Amino acid sequence: MKTTNDTAAHGGDVRLTGITKKYGSFTAVHPLDLTVPQGSFFALLGASGCGKTTTLRMIAGLEEPTAGTVHLGDQDVTALPPYKRPVNTVFQSYALFPHLDIFENVAFGLRRRGIKSVKKQVEEMLELVQLGEQARKKPHQLSGGQQQRVAVARALINHPKVLLLDEPLGALDLKLRRQMQLELKRIQTEVGITFVHVTHDQEEAMTMADTVAVMNAGRVEQLGSPADLYENPRTTFVANFLGTSNFIEAEVDSTSGSEIVLKAGGGKLMLPEARNSAPARTGGKVLLGVRPEKISLTHADDAGDIPEGRNRITGRIADSSFIGVSTQYVIDSPVCPEFEVYVQNIDRDPRLTPGAEVVLHWNPEHTFGLDAAQDIDAGVETVEEEVA
Repeated sequence: MKTTNDTAAHGGDVRLTGITKKYGSFTAVHPLDLTVPQGSFFALLGASGCGKTTTLRMIAGLEEPTAGTVHLGDQDVTALPPYKRPVNTVFQSYALFPHLDIFENVAFGLRRRGIKSVKKQVEEMLELVQLGEQARKKPHQLSGGQQQRVAVARALINHPKVLLLDEPLGALDLKLRRQMQLELKRIQTEVGITFVHVTHDQEEAMTMADTVAVMNAGRVEQLGSPADLYENPRTTFVANFLGTSNFIEAEVDSTSGSEIVLKAGGGKLMLPEARNSAPARTGGKVLLGVRPEKISLTHADDAGDIPEGRNRITGRIADSSFIGVSTQYVIDSPVCPEFEVYVQNIDRDPRLTPGAEVVLHWNPEHTFGLDAAQDIDAGVETVEEEVA
């Protein structure tokens, strides 16, 4: 899949050209062309075994590509060992030296290069990661989030062109992980160097990254900004892996101007042509997708109050879960057996309980169309996968 744009001046870009990695007969990374622009926060996102860490390790020089080249700026680094590449890597295990204090952990790279006067640089770096007052503590005296920031400071003090982050927040609890997401984004914005971040956590990638490459089975499924990937998924894998999507198997009834009319369950639904990535032939099949939070839920008794021009389907509430900020409903509908709807808890209708007849309706602009030949469940994480 081609996902790169050539530019006249590459500067601190990371450019992968035809990069491939095979282990015997198994292909971990299929031929990949990818450009990470200088100064950007770039995320490689995917489930375990998708090839994201292998790709990162090939940039770092920790894995040798089977084929293809790695450029950092205008320099071909494919054959260079890790220590000769202008990159530093931060791993999930922070690998801090337990016998050294925080100051000396950060200073380690400078001292190893024979630099005698390190005080000013180390103090500036500790201020950047907001740990100036912790300089003389040992790693075990810091929280997990603080230790992570020490690891980032130790990597950044070497002034790499690129900082590689391999699941750096995986060992932290949820609240601390969210704080660190914002912290890492702030640090990247301040130092302005290229960050390439590997994660399996969709929220993490979408919170921090300017650009996300969603990987699946050694290939990039889709590349784009978090908002673009979420609003305009081009495959069922991306639609399911980034959040939740409802899919309706529909048939093309007609096309008129900028809209496609679809038939499903005896009713008709509208799909903007600009949001359809499937062949739109009359009589052909399309997977119509809509996100749960885009849908409104109205009790069947009030169906007459729904404005004209909205997509609508009928159903019965099968289940509901109150989760504070919203109530999540599962609707049994003729066009989709388990249609999910998230309704913000602003004015709760007490009639919306399991067994109630309802109408689901939404703005057609929030509908997207995908090729019906795809697996509807691609990218859906199972409990077994999460445990693994």
